[in-house]
Amino acid sequence: MGLTARIRTRDGWAVSHAVVTVTDTTGAQVLRAEADTEGAVRHPDPLAPGAYTVIVTAVGYAPTASSAIVTASGRAEIGTVTLARHGGSELPPPGPWTIDPAHSSVAAVAQHLGISSVHGRFTDFSGRIDIAAGDVTKSRVEAVIRADSINTGNGMRDGHLKSPDFLDVEKYPEITYRSTGVSEAGPDRWTVHGELGLHGVVRPVDLDLAHLGTGADPWGGTRAAFRATTQLRREDFAMNYNQVVQAGIAAIGTTLRVQLDIQAVRGTSLPVV
Repeated sequence: MGLTARIRTRDGWAVSHAVVTVTDTTGAQVLRAEADTEGAVRHPDPLAPGAYTVIVTAVGYAPTASSAIVTASGRAEIGTVTLARHGGSELPPPGPWTIDPAHSSVAAVAQHLGISSVHGRFTDFSGRIDIAAGDVTKSRVEAVIRADSINTGNGMRDGHLKSPDFLDVEKYPEITYRSTGVSEAGPDRWTVHGELGLHGVVRPVDLDLAHLGTGADPWGGTRAAFRATTQLRREDFAMNYNQVVQAGIAAIGTTLRVQLDIQAVRGTSLPVV
């Protein structure tokens, strides 16, 4: 196999319509191949040993170019190429944006028995993003999550999580997040500084944020996609339940990995569909 590559978006999806072009040191095209439905590129013809430039393009994505050295084997194994969506290199246009719960997710992962993970998500939440004009570091985010909407796929476990051992949803029905500032963390990456209200405790929590792109939707609106991650310690929010099993291993881990996959619609309301 002369050329192999995998084309992915930054959030891991295959780019099935990507095109890989290989040029030599004179700029002449020596190979062109298209990705299949899984984002894989395979071209059988071997390449002559030497230096090449590999260009990956796809409609709706920013092109990339990289160098490759082909040895006597004739193979160019490019590996995974990640494409950024157009509009992903800066925050969306200024103004209000409304989080669309139907196309967003709020998920968390905890360690179980020290050997596996328990995945959960909240199904009832709302929020608003205000992108500041001029100085984007003054942008703001507010979100509210219904604590009793936790769903881990197991009714007994969900009941325990809603109890006073953990979320205590009757006493603390809402989880809130309000940003206090935004700082740039790199190309198309940001840190959102804010305060998380959980289980009656308010503490500063930063979100690592990536803007995945902005574009039109089928209902005449404009949407922006984001992914944000953070890690929380249960004890920071007065959730100290910790059943210990053999060898001192906790039944449920003391830290949570949180991932937010967010779609927001430009404006102060969601479309009626």
